[in-house]
Amino acid sequence: MAAIKYSRQREAIKHYLASTKEHPTADTVYLHVKEDFPNISLGTVYRNLNLLTDIGEAIKIPTPDGGDRFDGNVIPHNHFLCTSCGRLLDLELDMKSIEEVNRLAGENFDGIITSSSTLFYGECSDCIKKS
Repeated sequence: MAAIKYSRQREAIKHYLASTKEHPTADTVYLHVKEDFPNISLGTVYRNLNLLTDIGEAIKIPTPDGGDRFDGNVIPHNHFLCTSCGRLLDLELDMKSIEEVNRLAGENFDGIITSSSTLFYGECSDCIKKS
């Protein structure tokens, strides 16, 4: 694969993802990066988010509503989606437990499982307090 040409816009997108604990949509990333790059297009943001995902510098998290969310934390971890407010949060779990699930799944699969992605659903503490 050829080397990827440096892009200030891509670097700004990557920096924004690394600086937030939120898991923004492409539209949210666009709105933040547009502050520094007023001429950036939404298409450029989408292309760069997909590229960052492809090269392992970001994670794309598909959600049931069809809106992908993005995470700059590429260390293996899981996520929680609040079914009331739609917030997507990091879920700290012992990854050894997840590795065991992968191993067990591999026993029933004719292939090799190297990773998995689990999205947990429920209500966040803020929504519980409001109800």
